[in-house]
Amino acid sequence: MTRMYTDDGRMIPLTAIEIGPCPIVQVKSAESDRYNAIQIGFLPVKEKNVTKPALGHFKKANLAPLKHLREIRVDSVEGLAVGGNLDASQFAVGDRVDVSGISKGKGFQGGVRRHHWKGGRMTHGSMFHRRIGSVSPGTGLARVDRGHNLPGHMGHEKITIQNIEVMKVDAENNILYIRGGVPGPDGAIVFIKETSKTKKQKIKK
Repeated sequence: MTRMYTDDGRMIPLTAIEIGPCPIVQVKSAESDRYNAIQIGFLPVKEKNVTKPALGHFKKANLAPLKHLREIRVDSVEGLAVGGNLDASQFAVGDRVDVSGISKGKGFQGGVRRHHWKGGRMTHGSMFHRRIGSVSPGTGLARVDRGHNLPGHMGHEKITIQNIEVMKVDAENNILYIRGGVPGPDGAIVFIKETSKTKKQKIKK
């Protein structure tokens, strides 16, 4: 993350994201595949680390092997061809985008951190400072309700942050600067697309 300052001195937090370039590995059309889509790749990888079927897929497109592949549905494939690149020039300042990624993993956590439980009294002899306490409604049901908030694995989930503004585009270095933070640690892979929300729509948490 970094920051920028406006003319009136306000500080805006930014996240710098490397936008490929992402070569187009495959183009699917409604005539041949019943829907329009393109398959893009990212991050070169050695041939020895790619399976033979995947290697043949890249050789058919006359491209070097790539570590990550992602299919994107599009309204039309006109002007899109195998070997073309998607980069930071596809965006402009002021665009609104959705960013999806895998959040940071936090391992096994208790209910106080995972579900923001209040916790027990800190007085002498209480014995339930951060414990879960009773979880069953009684002997009649004799089981824990489905979906009950309990300690467990926290983080490492797919999260999408919607309607983020593009603040700066560095087309020369293929870097996109968007407002605020995005899911995942430094160096994580994220997926950016045109937002499905409008400015007038209220985003539900």
